[in-house]
Amino acid sequence: MHLLLVTLALACGACALVGVAYTLLAAALAGRFFRRPAAEPASFPPVTIVKPLHGNEWALSSNLASFCAQDYPGDVQFLFGVQDPADPALSVLDALCRAHPEADISVIADVRLHGPNRKISNILNMLPHVRHDVLVFADSDVGVEATYLRQVIGELQQPDVGLVTCVYRGAPDPGFWPRLSAMATNYQFLPGVVTGLALGLARPCFGQTIAMRRDTLEKIGGFAPFVHHLAEDHAIGEAVRMLGERVVIPPFAVSHACVETSAAGLVAHELRWSRTIRRVDPRGHLGSMLTYPLAFALLGAAFSGGAPWAWACVAASVAARMVLKVLLDYALRQRVRDLWLLPAWDVVAFAIFVASFFSSRVIWRGFSFNVDGDGLLSPVQDE
Repeated sequence: MHLLLVTLALACGACALVGVAYTLLAAALAGRFFRRPAAEPASFPPVTIVKPLHGNEWALSSNLASFCAQDYPGDVQFLFGVQDPADPALSVLDALCRAHPEADISVIADVRLHGPNRKISNILNMLPHVRHDVLVFADSDVGVEATYLRQVIGELQQPDVGLVTCVYRGAPDPGFWPRLSAMATNYQFLPGVVTGLALGLARPCFGQTIAMRRDTLEKIGGFAPFVHHLAEDHAIGEAVRMLGERVVIPPFAVSHACVETSAAGLVAHELRWSRTIRRVDPRGHLGSMLTYPLAFALLGAAFSGGAPWAWACVAASVAARMVLKVLLDYALRQRVRDLWLLPAWDVVAFAIFVASFFSSRVIWRGFSFNVDGDGLLSPVQDE
């Protein structure tokens, strides 16, 4: 038993040190990513922005308004869609139309359901109303800067580019739990993506932005093939790559509203995300365990009976994570706050990571699904 504990302690200590090295590397790579120059468009083609909506989020009005305030001289059509004629998002859209009478806004309310992925069903209902050949799909919880559209179009005009997507940062609603959710996005997801891109290990595509031409969309069969996918954004990106076209990410982050109002809601959201990644990218998900240096350092301290070297690993892990947070906050041009929350979240996040291996069931918009190895959804009946 003593030998087993020593072995476990040393293994956890080694994982913690590798995690510290990864964390410092991610901090450096994130700064380099956001310092890259943005592409400027050679022309300003007409664009249709497609936004599926579901419910009235706290920041929905400001997020939608940010799309209507773009520094883009070309024509822009806005398509907003809901599946419930009584959706509270419709009142926000009424106010948006009054505030921006100059904007070309269309609202589509269509109850048709084409499969278990309700967002894709919503988009399929909107597509017949698209007028332009350049399309930008963006989730309802996304907020953008005024230069967003011109930078996305600039990237789309680069050689061999078939799709442009964007990384995102967490923008918390008021309250404690949304702040924890933003921590998961800003200091776990975001550095992982940037590091994976720099090392050639990541092939991301995010629903926060998917920009493509109409002919590319038609080549991948439209959106209908993805109506059974949970991670439909990942599947769309892979389909575009299969055409031999590139998926690129510009050097800025859009904001993503973090809306979880309870511990249960936060854990359910993060567990759904973690289980989805495990199913669509099992090796990458397993490798992500090295992004939890503090958890491994604490386990090393426990298994070693509180050996001094183990507590040194704990201190190094906390310091590295703090460095990452400060540098990322600087790169994202946001105020450094809640440093004390980061170690607590790291431990919770590791527990969610471990729990993701014990089931493939996820809860999405109140419905339960199993997710298979291809990321496909199959409804399950809760007992």
